[in-house]
Amino acid sequence: MVRSQLVALVLTGLFVSSSFAQIPQLQTIDRIYDPQVQTVLLFPQVGANRNDPALTLNPPVVSLDEQVPIQLEFDDLTANYRSFRARLIHCNADWQRSVLNDIEFTYEYNDSPITDYQVSINTKIPYYHYRFTLPRVKLPGNYLLVVYDERKRENIILTRRFMTYQNRLTVGAGVRFSTDPARQFTDQQIDLTIDYKGYQVISPQDDFRVVIRQNYRDDRIIRGLRPTNVRAFDQVLEYRVVDLSNTMPGGNEFRFFDTRTVLSRANYIDRIDRPADRNIAYVQVDQPRSRGAYIQSDDFNGQYVIDHRETGNGATNADYIETVFTLKTADIPGADVYVNGAFNLWRLDDRNRLAFDPALGAYRAAILLKQGIYNYDYTVLTTGTQPRVDETYIEGSSSSAENDYEVFVYHRPPAARADQLVSYRRVGINKRR
Repeated sequence: MVRSQLVALVLTGLFVSSSFAQIPQLQTIDRIYDPQVQTVLLFPQVGANRNDPALTLNPPVVSLDEQVPIQLEFDDLTANYRSFRARLIHCNADWQRSVLNDIEFTYEYNDSPITDYQVSINTKIPYYHYRFTLPRVKLPGNYLLVVYDERKRENIILTRRFMTYQNRLTVGAGVRFSTDPARQFTDQQIDLTIDYKGYQVISPQDDFRVVIRQNYRDDRIIRGLRPTNVRAFDQVLEYRVVDLSNTMPGGNEFRFFDTRTVLSRANYIDRIDRPADRNIAYVQVDQPRSRGAYIQSDDFNGQYVIDHRETGNGATNADYIETVFTLKTADIPGADVYVNGAFNLWRLDDRNRLAFDPALGAYRAAILLKQGIYNYDYTVLTTGTQPRVDETYIEGSSSSAENDYEVFVYHRPPAARADQLVSYRRVGINKRR
């Protein structure tokens, strides 16, 4: 291949190493493939204080018009420097890879080294802390960030979703109790309107794809909604569904605990053991909440914040703590029980599965977590021929729960080759602050 041909391929985004030929089989989901990599945070860098730990509570959804950078942070518990690289994959509204070439959605060569790293300070479990600011993209839509090992390119380390949008439409959204009398005390209903004045669309009742997400969770979404009323003269679509496809359980407020310090017991920590090689924190024993009255409390809607009380620098001073969860309940036959939250990317796997201890009469699990404030709940997965995830079996569900909802509206403009995110709206229910 002559030099001019190689340059042309790079500029069109078509040059990919032979090892990256495996990427078409890559799952476009949030996942950590390397067990030595933990505490993966992806969030927009908004505001003047870039070190504010609360920034990580914001979802990685940014406006292209505001040019807010998205920051990636993660830890490598091998405690050895490793060379990582990152690239972006463009996806359609259904999170399938689009046909776009790299040059169509990136401003620069789509393969970046991750060179910003620090070594942990005064921690019993050493680690390398990596930071990476994602490159700007041209188009609004869905993207997958892929981090891989530079020395072995087919070795995928982690993947994380993020979205960029341009508000070309006006979305009106409201959340209320379900209109079904049988579900009005447990479910929440989202009603929508889309005002597309001034926006070019051929068939408005068919061309828009609406996705609703609860508490920034990709496992709690509503899709496939169709407008119930098309006001063509006003150029407004109404989504006031009567079949309850726009409702979902309100859930409960998330449980939480605080491990920002190991010098004393903080909120919902029963005790802390300090052997030489690690610290062990025992979260207070939990009980099922599916029966009884709903109790109002503040939470992070399942998210978590990394912080260190003594230094204020959670990135490198926060230690990894063996965190022990205990759920006091009888053995549940034909089901597995998990402690779940954003700390595990809402995945139900061996890391967060609890084991029943007959001597304790309770379920228990020990998970290595970085110091901070964590939200969590308990989820049941039936293990029969038709597995079913049930988050209400232990936690219950109430329409009075405080939740955040996001509305994504996708459209593929005429002559475009991929879906674009043309409107984004956040709305809450039962907000108390």
